[in-house]
Amino acid sequence: MKIKRYLEELAVYEAGKPIELVVREFGIDEESVVKLASNENPLGTSPLVREAIVKYSDKAHLYPDDSMYELKEALAGKYGVSSPNIVIGAGSDQVLSFVSHLLLEEGDSVLTSAVSFAMYDIYASHHGARVLKSESWEHRPEEFIPIIQRERPKIVYLCTPNNPTGDAMLPEDIEKIVEAGDPEETLFVVDGAYMEYASYKDEKYLVEPAKLIGKYPNLLYLGTFSKAYGMGGLRVGYGIGCEELISALHKVRPPFNITNISLASAVAALKDERFLQESLSTHAREVGRYEKFAVEHGIEYIDSATNFITYLFDREGESDRISDYLFRRGVIIRNLASYGMNAVRITVGTEKQNDRLFEVLEEALR
Repeated sequence: MKIKRYLEELAVYEAGKPIELVVREFGIDEESVVKLASNENPLGTSPLVREAIVKYSDKAHLYPDDSMYELKEALAGKYGVSSPNIVIGAGSDQVLSFVSHLLLEEGDSVLTSAVSFAMYDIYASHHGARVLKSESWEHRPEEFIPIIQRERPKIVYLCTPNNPTGDAMLPEDIEKIVEAGDPEETLFVVDGAYMEYASYKDEKYLVEPAKLIGKYPNLLYLGTFSKAYGMGGLRVGYGIGCEELISALHKVRPPFNITNISLASAVAALKDERFLQESLSTHAREVGRYEKFAVEHGIEYIDSATNFITYLFDREGESDRISDYLFRRGVIIRNLASYGMNAVRITVGTEKQNDRLFEVLEEALR
C-alpha cells in the first residue's frame, strides 16, 4: 500500500509531553510534576462544567443531538450572530480540517506567518497544497499583502493571538489584510483560540466576529473551549462565518462529531462568567512574575496576549538544554526548536506551579 507522495515526509504534529511520560521515565511522583507545556487552564474547569459531566455521564450510550441546537444558540447569543452562522468541531482544529477538506486541492497554496500553529501546515500537506510563509512571525500587513496579491493563496491563516509566539493583531490590521484578497478566491481564517486572554489584556485586541463576517463573506472566525474555559480534554471548538460558508462546511463535518457530555459541558461553561473572569485575572497577575523574572535574568521575551509566554535565547541550543533540564526535574515546558526558534513556550500556571518553575529554571540558567 502506498500513501500519497506528498504525505511521505510529513512530520506528525508534536503534542506537549504528558505527565505520565515524566513519571515513567524518571520515577517522579505524579503529584510533583508541573505541566506547563500545552496551554491548559491551570485552574481546571468550571464547577458548572463538572456538574454537567456528572449529570450527562449516564447518557454516554446515547448519540448526541447532531443539530447541536443548545450550544449554537448559546454561542449565537454570546457573539451576536445567528445559529446558522456557527459550525461546531471537536476542538477548533477540527474546524480547520473541515476548511482544508472543503477548499484545498493539490497545487493550491495557503499562507501563514513565519511561525504559527503547526496544524495549518499539516492540513495543507494532507491535500498537497503549498505552504507560503511571511518573513516574520508577526502578522504584518506589509508582509502579507504582497504575497496575497502575487500568489493568490486559497486560504490565509491569521492567528491572533498567535500560537506559539503570543503576539496579537489589531482588528484594523486584520481588515487591511482581508481587503487585499479576492473574495472569490481566498478564505481568511482568523484563529481566536486565545482571544479571551487578549481582550482581557487590552480591549484594542478584541476581534468581534459579527462585525467581520458582516463585511467579509470570505472570513471564518475560530474559537475554542480548550483554553480560557479549561475544557481541553472535552474537545469543543467552533467556527463563525456567513451562512453560505457554514452550510458548505457542514458538508464535510462527520455526524455526531461532538459527544453529548462535551456539548452539555460547553453550554454550562458559557453560563459561568465568574470562573472565566477568575481564570483571566489569575493569569494577568501571574504573567507579570514571568516578565519580571525575564528582566532580572536578562532573558528576552515576547509580550504575550495569551495564557503563555515565550522566552527567547541567544546561545545556540539553549532552548534544547533548558527544556531537557526542566523535563528531567519534573517541569514540562514546550521547546520551540521544531519551529526553528531558539525559544521556549511556557504556560502560565498557578502561583505554586510558577514558584516551582522559577526555582528549576534558575537552576538551569546557572
